[in-house]
Amino acid sequence: MKPQSRKRAIRPMAGKKKPRVSGGGGGDSFFESDTKQRGRRSSKDDYLESDDDLADLDAGQEEDEEGEGVPEETADEKRVRVAKEHLERIRAIAKRVEEEEEEEEEEEGRDEREGKRDSLVAEILQKEQLEESGRVRRYIASRVLSPEPADEFRLLVKHRQSVTAVALVEDDSRGFSASKDGAILHWDIESGKSEKYSWPSEDVLVSHYAKSLQNPARKRSKNVLALAVSSDGRYLASGGLDRHVHLWDTRTRQHLQAFHGHRGAISCLTFRQGTSQLFSGSFDRTIKLWNAEDRTHMDNLFGHQSETLTIDCLRRERLLTVGRDRTMRLWKVPEESQLVFRAPASSLECCCFINDNEFLSGSDDGSIELWSAMRKKPTHLIKNAHAPSLSSNDFSYKEDEPIMSNGGNMKNDHHGDANCSSAHLWVSSVAVCRGSDLAASGAANGVVRLWAVESDNKGIQPLFSYSLAGFINSIAFAKSARFLVAGVGQEPRLGRWGRVRNARNGVAIHPIRLKEDQTTVL
Repeated sequence: MKPQSRKRAIRPMAGKKKPRVSGGGGGDSFFESDTKQRGRRSSKDDYLESDDDLADLDAGQEEDEEGEGVPEETADEKRVRVAKEHLERIRAIAKRVEEEEEEEEEEEGRDEREGKRDSLVAEILQKEQLEESGRVRRYIASRVLSPEPADEFRLLVKHRQSVTAVALVEDDSRGFSASKDGAILHWDIESGKSEKYSWPSEDVLVSHYAKSLQNPARKRSKNVLALAVSSDGRYLASGGLDRHVHLWDTRTRQHLQAFHGHRGAISCLTFRQGTSQLFSGSFDRTIKLWNAEDRTHMDNLFGHQSETLTIDCLRRERLLTVGRDRTMRLWKVPEESQLVFRAPASSLECCCFINDNEFLSGSDDGSIELWSAMRKKPTHLIKNAHAPSLSSNDFSYKEDEPIMSNGGNMKNDHHGDANCSSAHLWVSSVAVCRGSDLAASGAANGVVRLWAVESDNKGIQPLFSYSLAGFINSIAFAKSARFLVAGVGQEPRLGRWGRVRNARNGVAIHPIRLKEDQTTVL
């Protein structure tokens, strides 16, 4: 075990150095635990949650005691089980198709029917693999139907304070949300039933390798700023003002590990798709790589000159980050390199991948930018993206055209009306439905906007606007594109500079109506 990380711009993820256990000590005083202070800590400070959370904690402990005798499934066993279940589902689909064809062609031989079924299974699996690898783009935006009068955002889960992050599992059956009061909820999409994660006592956190508090008279901060769930739905990661990345087991809602090492608040988290690799971004300007399966710290990435705000990752070993240094960076981890992008006359606030070579961002001047990994400037930019009068003809910028102060062709040259300040038009969150051309953005002007991302970097087209009051601090699409969830609050995620008093703190869900499916191989 190495006592201290060596500073460098970037290092490979795996295969070139032995991982270090996050809970290790070493010569660095930052990683030393203060056992004397922990011994003097009073029992009143043992719990992070408020008084009304003690019952939830007791229930969680009872569940843990009951399940102690059950052997834990290994990672390899889980992968084999999931693969078998997935193959059985595909075979069931193929069998239903075969039965429908048998009604029309009853004279076919058994061997021929089984051969056709196997071919159908292979075709379905190949299509899924192409979609997962990003080689197939689903053209969903053109299939989105206009919302009906009855379609509106419905509050699915309530929080006491502003929601800062939402995350969905791969099968769209459940989700997670976190708020500034430290509450982490696990909820079901269909029923809306929610369960709360109970924070362990301070002594338990320290035993899980959390850093001891320097001042035992103070309590550990409960403000959660970021969430991420692994592709297999087994692990949930949370981070916030206490400067730790907390790992949870979604099956038991138990705290597993506290990764320490960041010297600033944890502002963003993401799992690499299909793996247990976890990336964390912090106000200390660094990005760290962890392995959730092995509970180890793997690597450090340096480059941002100010706080890291947003992070995203797909299946490849590439990261997309935005920082307060007014830059967006594409990290090519195996190549030990990074590309730096700067938006014209604005500070980027959020970002997300469309695919490995295209990505989307939002800025504090209210604009939305479409980027290509091959260009340093945005290939397309829409100024005043959340302006009240935006329509399908309100485009502002092409790569070879000059950028005008009012957004070029924009019909309105202001940032909002009398009831909406320019700060409320900041694009605070963006999201893309995985593997598709459907995107969404959120601000604090009372709407969530859907966008169509045209292929070959041709531009962005506005689709529909869904009304939702409050700061839209986080957005997540269902993988099936059948609904959209938004984390909303009266205050912005990273501060208290604004307030929307008529907003309700919680998670809101909106259905998306689609025509029949369509995919195209890139």
